[in-house]
Amino acid sequence: MRLLVVEDDPRLAHVIARGLREEAYAVDVSATGEDAIVQAVVNSYDAIVLDVMLPGIDGMGVVATLRRRGIRTPVLMLTARDAITDRIAGLDHGADDYLVKPFDFGELLARLRALLRRPEALLAMQLRIADCEIDLQSHAVARGGVAIALTAKEFALLELLARRTGTVVSRADIVAHVWDDNHDPFTNAVEVYVNRLRGKIDRAPWVPLIHTRRGAGYMLTERPPV
Repeated sequence: MRLLVVEDDPRLAHVIARGLREEAYAVDVSATGEDAIVQAVVNSYDAIVLDVMLPGIDGMGVVATLRRRGIRTPVLMLTARDAITDRIAGLDHGADDYLVKPFDFGELLARLRALLRRPEALLAMQLRIADCEIDLQSHAVARGGVAIALTAKEFALLELLARRTGTVVSRADIVAHVWDDNHDPFTNAVEVYVNRLRGKIDRAPWVPLIHTRRGAGYMLTERPPV
């Protein structure tokens, strides 16, 4: 999952981004409302963590602008103001949830998971494809009851494919949701990580679940595409 963190405090932005990356999210960071709007229009994010108090266009203006442009990406707003009127204003402008500073990072993660479970994303926190079980909260993966250790990036790739089981996911879509702006699109990182993931979850004697649709992308399914 790829997230945009919009926070003008460099220290806090760094802490949030680092914590989210440790949880297997790809993270881009913006420090101004104007840049956040550009990033959200250009890139495909699964959720946005948005501070209210920003230089230039504030968080309220950012989310209102995105909604006017038809961008429905879930938005979690952060604010130091706890007044009920401020929370109502944020929600009325188009935010999906509200978190008051200072906050516990565990709560931030829980609220993001809740936003990503919305109907347009996925309802379940545990996925099962054939004998492969994926826990989206603990990041535990197993096949046939055997635990499989994945790196954060490998898990992020598996999660994306699992959320779209039976559907071909293009290389461009993988880059957009699993990597951040620091990714070099001219590298073969996608192919490398797909092969690493195959080596872990598709090794013998298990039946392969990751299939390549030549020229189109990759598919996670227990039934090989014809």
